Amino acid sequence: MPAKDASQRESVVPLPKVAQLALLEDAAMRDRTTARRRGLLRILWQEGYLTRAGLIARVEGDIGKGCFGQAAWKDTFYRDMRVVKRAFEKVGHTLTYSRKPGRSGYYLRDRPPLHPDLASVLDGSVAEVDPAQIAIYRKLGPAGRFRQGSSISDTARQVAIYRLRQKRPELSEAEAGRLVLNR
Repeated sequence: MPAKDASQRESVVPLPKVAQLALLEDAAMRDRTTARRRGLLRILWQEGYLTRAGLIARVEGDIGKGCFGQAAWKDTFYRDMRVVKRAFEKVGHTLTYSRKPGRSGYYLRDRPPLHPDLASVLDGSVAEVDPAQIAIYRKLGPAGRFRQGSSISDTARQVAIYRLRQKRPELSEAEAGRLVLNR
């Protein structure tokens, strides 16, 4: 009797999506390959027209620098993209690449360039920009802009340290600071 493939072994009743996502999250925490592929899938679902460099930078921002490896990172990326492409195809979406000037990169053929939820967040952020603040910023000299940028960077680092210590209370502030800076 021939072995059944995975689709034949599936039960008639589909698994709950929440349970599937919980398993995927667990696998991503334990396995770097799964984490990379999950990251690529999530990013491409939210946003289109991202180049290889852009996708790698975003995934590394989530997982950590060098997560694609050092020597054979291109092979790793393309292997991951083949798996991601098949995953999208299984649910009826086509991942492709555009070489059009100004609109090059990977995208899902049947989806808008930005997921509607992400577009809504961005629209809200743009609406919150205060023209008076922009005018003040334009009047700052290079030293003032540098101080402001440093202040923003310091605040972001402190927030990251605070959040990491909430997740891992056993870390001292110095240890959390090192982990945040090395990420």
